[in-house]
Amino acid sequence: MQSAGYPRIAIVGSGLGGLACARVLQAHGVSVSVFEREPEGGARPQRGSVQLRADLGQAALAAARLTDRFRASCRPAGRELRVFDPFTAALLHHDPPPDRPGPESAEGSAEGWAEEQNAVIDRGRLRALLLDSLDVRTVSWRHFVVDVTERSGGRWRLHFSDGRREDYDLVIGADGAWSRVRALLCRATPGYTGVMSVEAGCDAVDTRHVDLAWLVGAGTLVARDTDRVLLAQRDGGGSVGLHAVFRAPESWWISCGLAARNQAVLRSQLLEVFDGWDERLLYALRKSDGVLVVRPVYALPGPPAWRHVSGVTLVGEAAHPIQPFDRGADLALRDGADLARAVLAAVAGDDTAVLVYEYEMRSRAASAAEGAARRLRALMTSPVP
Repeated sequence: MQSAGYPRIAIVGSGLGGLACARVLQAHGVSVSVFEREPEGGARPQRGSVQLRADLGQAALAAARLTDRFRASCRPAGRELRVFDPFTAALLHHDPPPDRPGPESAEGSAEGWAEEQNAVIDRGRLRALLLDSLDVRTVSWRHFVVDVTERSGGRWRLHFSDGRREDYDLVIGADGAWSRVRALLCRATPGYTGVMSVEAGCDAVDTRHVDLAWLVGAGTLVARDTDRVLLAQRDGGGSVGLHAVFRAPESWWISCGLAARNQAVLRSQLLEVFDGWDERLLYALRKSDGVLVVRPVYALPGPPAWRHVSGVTLVGEAAHPIQPFDRGADLALRDGADLARAVLAAVAGDDTAVLVYEYEMRSRAASAAEGAARRLRALMTSPVP
């Protein structure tokens, strides 16, 4: 990365961190290629919303020169929070939405938007915002990277599932918790945390699932019991994303018949986990649209040994798998923007820039993981208020 020209850069994976990195690099005139195994940007439903902190996700979007578009897409009403008793569906706590208009009105436009410490944006809008900001040729869909090997002259070769191979000066792993790139830097593999998460969703809730729409309100619904949590989030498109989080052995999803894609068995077993809860809260689990998606929660044993390798680095979940109630979107965006700036500094002659990025990224992620673990323990062990 000390050549007079820009290095040839590949980003493996099109998560938020990879897209943010690509956007910042392109905003500074640097070409970059993103490879994604999914067939298209909308291949997976993106229901619900995320909160972005001013010093993390919002700062990253500012570095990507996307602040105005981000502010115009924010949904202040999404900050509403409703906490329910799991057994009676009684409302225990309510944080109403801010008393000001959303982005669809003139006062809520980018010009009238007041900066917030935590701004809410729909997951789908955030991803689309980043994808739409890139050159149309940046992301190569249906490109599954199965291996990365070292070449002479400090270059790295990507091996694709269809047999093709391409060489790059810098490979950035943005390929999630089971990253194939991470093995070049760290031998640790994620271990099961004892926590299971099942994702579901309901669409057009204002017309098709009216009772659920009322429970969730404009923002987030939370109900919890010892070792069991339900989190539902509305987005601006009228969909609700649901996360059922609970403690279970790693074999739980196999015993449910998921390996055979048996959704009926999975749904029945999931409802057994939440047996005794009020039926109004379980409605989304019974009537969800599309498939239930099981995501066992894994984490790297920390802090894992990590060696700096010139020409290879990581962002987002590839570097630090996300736990429930972590600030995953915030961290991934900040990783991507910081790494892009480090690459620009390295091209300008700062040989330590990427190494410094890795140190700061890992420190930030470790602190966030500790906080997420504390929140998860509190939610799943503290008595219901």
